[in-house]
Amino acid sequence: MRLSKSLIVIILFSFLAVLVSACGAQTQALSLKPSPTIIKKPSPTMAVSSTPTPTPRLAIPVRLVIPRIGVNAPIENVGISANGDLATPEQNPWDGVGWYSNGPRPGEEGSAVINGHLDRPGGYPAIFWNLRYLQVGDKMTVVNSQGKIMHFRVLNIASYSPQTAPVQSIFGTMGGIYLNLITCAGTWIPSEHQTTQRLVVYTVMD
Repeated sequence: MRLSKSLIVIILFSFLAVLVSACGAQTQALSLKPSPTIIKKPSPTMAVSSTPTPTPRLAIPVRLVIPRIGVNAPIENVGISANGDLATPEQNPWDGVGWYSNGPRPGEEGSAVINGHLDRPGGYPAIFWNLRYLQVGDKMTVVNSQGKIMHFRVLNIASYSPQTAPVQSIFGTMGGIYLNLITCAGTWIPSEHQTTQRLVVYTVMD
């Protein structure tokens, strides 16, 4: 919903940027506990010039296609798990991807986020095994449930330790139409049941 200029919306993200569990045999997850949206209401003396017009939402995304790395994957809606981590797809856990449905839909203003597993039990490749081979300028598309095709272009690729993953940059960047992809990277740490890095591919809508 688009708010009038008299309303100020502040979205606060906690910077608990810890991708706590594993890709593969365990569930890849991102610790994300966004604070509630804070809306500052106008004072009684502040006049509201007009009634805000709601912005129609786009249809939900259903397929992600990345030609360079051979990805053509169904998209599942995912949210936040009971322990506060970003959930991963359950219907097609190794060959599908998950869209964070509490955030923008691909094609809407803000940062839409899609995650996927690096590998599956036994260390065999999963859907985002080759995500690391993407390059700046590579293209991808998202198809929504109404058949609309949206084109995105890679802006940047970055790896972070679980403790330093920038939640605000990944989930909260505004001022454009973005799509960010997340998966595990680095080496496996048996004692921590996770990998040493998180790979994020930042893209913008063409």
